[in-house]
Amino acid sequence: MSSPSADSTTSLTLNSTIVASGFASDGSPATGQVPSLTSTNNFINFCLTYPNLPNTNGSQVTTGSCNSAPMGAIPSIQNIPSVKIISPKYGDTVQPNTELQVSFAVQNMEVGAPVDPQVNYLSAPQQLNNQGVIKGSAFMVVEELSSLTDTQPGNPQTFSLFQGIQGAPVNGVLQGRITNGLPSGVYRLTMQLRASNRQPLLVSTPEHGSLGDMVYVRVYCWGRQQRRFCRKF
Repeated sequence: MSSPSADSTTSLTLNSTIVASGFASDGSPATGQVPSLTSTNNFINFCLTYPNLPNTNGSQVTTGSCNSAPMGAIPSIQNIPSVKIISPKYGDTVQPNTELQVSFAVQNMEVGAPVDPQVNYLSAPQQLNNQGVIKGSAFMVVEELSSLTDTQPGNPQTFSLFQGIQGAPVNGVLQGRITNGLPSGVYRLTMQLRASNRQPLLVSTPEHGSLGDMVYVRVYCWGRQQRRFCRKF
């Protein structure tokens, strides 16, 4: 591949040196697979095939849109990121309405690099830093469940908390805080890693471990003293 020209980021013409010839193949799908879409111009006009959808243009189009931004830079298999929630632990019971500290370890990811989601949502390719790891951010999501044995898929529009984790890791560990705690109940706490423009991470192989982590916790009062404390809320 040749070096980019001075106007490579503003030209409206596809540079022939970056045409992906493999995109012209439908993959000769085996049983259980479907043929891929094909293109000889890197799908640069793909969104014209969805004329009823507006362009994804940096804002959050909740009615649906079509995104023309390239997928971007993909890390090596050695640099696939991962995350592990350290605390609370799976199955922990915590006091309701009480500040909850959350910590999690992250590797192969430069976190703390989110863009403005009101202006630049999904509007640029995934980027790598000088060490070849994805630049992005980490998010904590809390959803209430009916019980620890709940088997119903949740409603993605309904959640108790969605919070970006600020700051850089210390010794590979990030800290989050649920300042006012949670009401009594059962919750799923998820840690998500995303690229800078809030898109899901892209990695170099389809077979890999989870890029996120979750724990299930119970929130309720136990013991006479604790129950007296909880009645104040």
